Amino acid sequence: MRVSIPAILLAGLASFAMIAPASAQQQPGDQSVTRTDLVMRALPTGDFREVQAAAIVLPPNSGAPRHRHDVAVFAYVLEGTVENQFDSGPVQIHNVGDSWWEAPGTVHGIARNASRVARARLLVVFIGDKGKTQTVPIIEHAMGPVDFHVSCSPDARTEFNRGVALLHHMTYPRARESFQRTAQIDSACAMAHWGVAMTLFQPLWPTRPGPAELRQGWNLVQTARARGGMSARERLLVDATAEFFREPESADYWRRIRRWEAAMALAYAAYPRDQDVAAFFALAHLAAAPPDDRSVIAHSQRAADILAAVYEQNPAHPGALHYLVHASDAPGRERASLEVVRKYEASAPRNPHALHMPTHIYTRLGDWNGVIRGNLLAAQAALEHPAGNRGQYVWDEFPHAVEYLVYAYLQTGADEEAAAQVKRLHETRNLQPTFKTAFHLASTRARYALERRAWGEARSLTPRETPGLDWDGFAWPEAVTWFAKGIGAAHEGIIGEAGVAASRLATLGAVARSGGEDLFVRNIRILELELQAWIAHAQTDTASSRARMREAAELERATPKHAVTPGPTVPAYELWGDLLLEQRNAAKALAMYRTSLELNPKRFNSLLGAARAAAAAGETTAARAFYKELLAVAAGSGREAELDEARRFVAP
Repeated sequence: MRVSIPAILLAGLASFAMIAPASAQQQPGDQSVTRTDLVMRALPTGDFREVQAAAIVLPPNSGAPRHRHDVAVFAYVLEGTVENQFDSGPVQIHNVGDSWWEAPGTVHGIARNASRVARARLLVVFIGDKGKTQTVPIIEHAMGPVDFHVSCSPDARTEFNRGVALLHHMTYPRARESFQRTAQIDSACAMAHWGVAMTLFQPLWPTRPGPAELRQGWNLVQTARARGGMSARERLLVDATAEFFREPESADYWRRIRRWEAAMALAYAAYPRDQDVAAFFALAHLAAAPPDDRSVIAHSQRAADILAAVYEQNPAHPGALHYLVHASDAPGRERASLEVVRKYEASAPRNPHALHMPTHIYTRLGDWNGVIRGNLLAAQAALEHPAGNRGQYVWDEFPHAVEYLVYAYLQTGADEEAAAQVKRLHETRNLQPTFKTAFHLASTRARYALERRAWGEARSLTPRETPGLDWDGFAWPEAVTWFAKGIGAAHEGIIGEAGVAASRLATLGAVARSGGEDLFVRNIRILELELQAWIAHAQTDTASSRARMREAAELERATPKHAVTPGPTVPAYELWGDLLLEQRNAAKALAMYRTSLELNPKRFNSLLGAARAAAAAGETTAARAFYKELLAVAAGSGREAELDEARRFVAP
């Protein structure tokens, strides 16, 4: 039962009086009523708006797993004997009538019934902000050994190392909580403030810190500097983070990233064998790559070389494992570290991003079972990791995992499963209002229509459908919807509507350009060129349609895939093949499909298009091979017409 604080204060006094075993203060006129004062503590700074009282029963010889409470806790032993350990302190014995207090963030290392024959029973009162997670299990396995050698107290070091491991796993909300607890454990720990600041920007993600986060980050690094007591290494790291947050009034995100990378290079030059310094520099180097494939591949290779050295020193280091997977998420590098990718998947804790990240590589390889396996786990885990300053949102790793699921299901022709995931995402309430969420809400609907060639559905999509999101700041997500609408209209011969969509894409490209987001600009321009090509095709302007598709395909090939998306909305070479096949140029269409499959293996529509183009071009052996591969990829698919076509062709 949850009640307000005033109510619990009254009810609690009465309850404690009735269960008190000794008389400390008697009420006039009734000698049987006694009072024993158990505890009096000032509540910590914060918003304490909810109290919950619970009776906890521990059977004989049982205990709770290691955990922490993100709220304040008062506990009273009603029955039996309990053994407790708090924040790596000494083991304490609490008998009937004993009580204790836990400040928010206290790590409860041991909580067990000391008896082998009798139960223990507790009254536990949780005091915290409304909706705040009360009990959080602490899972130590597979986090990866991190020993940051931070200049803080021993207990604070333990919590700080946990925060750094979570930071390497890109579990930013939990890492922030861990660094905040570090500051509670040791108020003189300057690096705790650095840690919180590091969670306020996500270098490889499309999320951008707003003015409030930039000011907060700048204040945090100034606090760290003012605390003092840091080593030279720690000062270099604080200085590097300060370079990101410097001039908090500036909106130039990419200048911040480049400044951070340059400052991290200085730290790495000073401490090249320090595992965490090396890992964070590799991350900064990946983040600072210019938005073209050559630069991304060069930065990925250098980052991989740095991370390989860390991996050799410490094969379980979470930063080495995780960032090596990111360094492999580039054209031609998808097989570079497959051993590490599989190891990261096998050892990943129940951590949404860690469970999800290997599927970036599986997507590039067309391993749809691997993509589905990882993202089913990641999506469920994401629901257990709330986001927001009060845990009020579903973390945007949930929609991220769902889009990868939708993409993989569609490539196997499992349209019902894809539809269920789209429905699941769009019916989930309180999604974190970020770029990632906006992108996945728009993209999943667009993909579901376009991959099934449901042109009417695509045409009927609504831009900016979900309220409560800053769509003015999310040009690329909105562009995905307009592209789908325009392609649907072009296929249905409604050229006016398609033209409106193309015009909106041009406007959104200009918006992204004004924000300095060159990679977003490129992706929107690709969509605009593709739509222009299909409009020209619908107008029987063959030369213009092919010229636009060529330009789109060449731009897409030179543009690195952003980590937010499993792949292009529709690969340009696949669309080019579709265009040429409609224009009865089967031989050239086959060449485009082959290129598409080299870049995006085992896509359903590329395999189907290649098979049809090969058959139309008289290349029967190639057609049979493509149809057989389609049947293998889409075994159990619901697209019976396409599978029947393939079976008839390969039948002896």
